[in-house]
Amino acid sequence: MDRDNTSRVVSSVGAKRSMKRTGVTMVELLVVFAIIGVLASMLLPAVQFAREAARGFSCKNNLKQIGLALHNYHDVNRVLPVGCLEWRGFRTPPTYRQLAWSSFLLPFLDQQTLHSQIDFGKAFDHAINAKPASRRLSVFECPTAQNRTLIRGQTDYGGLFGEIILDREQDDGVFLYDRTLALRDILDGTTNTIAVSEDIGGPDSEWINGRNVFVQSGGINDRTVWIGDNEIRSKHPGGAMVLFADARVVLLSDSTDKRALGQSITRAKQEVNSLE
Repeated sequence: MDRDNTSRVVSSVGAKRSMKRTGVTMVELLVVFAIIGVLASMLLPAVQFAREAARGFSCKNNLKQIGLALHNYHDVNRVLPVGCLEWRGFRTPPTYRQLAWSSFLLPFLDQQTLHSQIDFGKAFDHAINAKPASRRLSVFECPTAQNRTLIRGQTDYGGLFGEIILDREQDDGVFLYDRTLALRDILDGTTNTIAVSEDIGGPDSEWINGRNVFVQSGGINDRTVWIGDNEIRSKHPGGAMVLFADARVVLLSDSTDKRALGQSITRAKQEVNSLE
């Protein structure tokens, strides 16, 4: 074999060896995949936490807007909106309007046009109100809550009619049936009294329907309370958002003392409030 052929053979063998040395083995590939899997498992909870933090901020902002709207409504009308206008109770006419406090807030939530489309002389479920009542409004929906299929626009926030934690008197809250209250009627102080809270998954959770006021009977996210009842519930981990009558929004922990919670719902019993 001449010198040129010998050189070419040696060069070819060297190239093959070089290619073998730069290749990735199956073991190395598996190690890379394993590292990527570990990193992904570490990053996923952080991503989920960041997303929930953003949703929680949005929910808190919704309640803050509702709180400011309540105060603006009060400035104009000298009272807070009625909890439910013409509540349909036992033996009451089915023509009762049953309009919710939240529907009266619309002009103060930049929804004057929608407000003008509602005939407040008719019931919430009257055919004439079907179209405006079906409108979904982000200010009434917590982004963490489940998306439900309802006849009318969803709300994830309910007004506090009262509580039965401390005693059996139910109408000791801020939003009542066919009766308006002024801020001066909240004798326990607006900073100590919850007006609105998250009410995820409760029945009749529609912003126009006056059944979105409720009586609290358990603790925050209390699993012992019947799921068919409106209660302070949320999908946020570890707690639920509440709006105090001074427009302050707080995330109350699931471990909040139930009796202290009841004291914070009543408007005029002058209890010593130990909630915060």
